[in-house]
Amino acid sequence: MDTQSLYYVLAVILMLAGLAGVVLPALPGLPLVFIGMLLAAWAGDFQQVGWVTLVVLGLLTVLSVAVDIFATVVGAQRVGASRKALLGAAVGTLVGLFFGPIGLFAGPFFGALLGELWHQPALGKATRVGVGTWLGIVLGVVLKLGLAFAMLGLFIVAWFF
Repeated sequence: MDTQSLYYVLAVILMLAGLAGVVLPALPGLPLVFIGMLLAAWAGDFQQVGWVTLVVLGLLTVLSVAVDIFATVVGAQRVGASRKALLGAAVGTLVGLFFGPIGLFAGPFFGALLGELWHQPALGKATRVGVGTWLGIVLGVVLKLGLAFAMLGLFIVAWFF
């Protein structure tokens, strides 16, 4: 296998890992997708995908990071989450990684719930905070998936047309 083909294979692996990272919080999803696209463009001497396209893809990547933070914080703030609830959601997300898909969905909820109970022992409010934080995270994943497909579509159009 020649060096250029190796770069293309690595680029595809990075993009696939990035797509997985959109739903798996342990991986930096869209930044990995962007790095894979940048590597593919570089391996092709920027003939198929030029700098203008890469700048737009880079801006979409930056937007994805902002969306991730914004969606989680808005979801939590709309229900009056404390900082301990936000910390709990982050810890719950990390712990949830070890329990597969169910852990990825349940971890942030239970983390926010326990964090809010630690802040103020009121089960009703803590449950609302857990649900609100979880909905914010789900909204962030949905928005990032949309950005991921927009990036892939733009890249494919630039590559083939």
